[in-house]
Amino acid sequence: MSGSAIEARAGSATHAGLRRRVNEDSHLAQHPLFLVADGMGGHDAGAAASAAVVAEFARLVGAESVGIEQMRAALDRARAAVERIGHQGRAAGTTLSGVAVTDVDGSGYWLTVNVGDSRTYRYAEGELEQISVDHSVVQELIDAGALDGDAAGKDSRRNEITRAIGAGSGGEADFWLVPAEPGDRILICSDGLSGEVPAERIAAVLADVPDPQDAATRLVHEAMLHGGRDNITAVVVDAVRVAGHDDDAYETAPAGGASDADEDTRPRAAAGGDA
Repeated sequence: MSGSAIEARAGSATHAGLRRRVNEDSHLAQHPLFLVADGMGGHDAGAAASAAVVAEFARLVGAESVGIEQMRAALDRARAAVERIGHQGRAAGTTLSGVAVTDVDGSGYWLTVNVGDSRTYRYAEGELEQISVDHSVVQELIDAGALDGDAAGKDSRRNEITRAIGAGSGGEADFWLVPAEPGDRILICSDGLSGEVPAERIAAVLADVPDPQDAATRLVHEAMLHGGRDNITAVVVDAVRVAGHDDDAYETAPAGGASDADEDTRPRAAAGGDA
């Protein structure tokens, strides 16, 4: 390897959707950071907030890996940048979700960050696993047993989030360390994708489209076919080589199709839980 804990290929796509004038999403897809921010506040305030957050994290682009202290420092700078944004008296804010490449004792890991209801998934060994946990009213109701998964997608409160960067929120982030393996495929997306396209269809696209750029473009197109009611952003990241593994470069479609997976296979558990 060239010194990086994870050698990755990535692709990204974004669209304002079919009903919005402004695309308030921003994203970053440059080693070692792959992030999506979904702005809020209207009247372009959300677009400014998400762009400001991504700009702060972009200062880390070019490093071989990123540690949690660097991520926390970037998050602090991002909060300050959003607080400086004001537009027609409305509070600007944004979600943030994604992964950074990090090194733990010579092995490659995904350092996952999440604030709000944008999502980070891993597709591996034929299964789609949501790594992030939504900071939303609906997720709290699900956790409390007051709402089931089928009803959650139709609940009128599904767009109400409980944490953000800015918008009057403290913006505390969740972090996880997830061990990487060659063939991992990471998807980071705004809720314009996850709120429109069923998980089964997302998994099918990730299984069937080998190139990460083509996969990201296809997922955004799928969201528009399903209604395109919000801004849509997708970042797809493939682990080609991972430090700590002797595997050759992973040159075929990531993780194979779901139909090839053994029915007893389960996603690997996150290491270290909330970092």
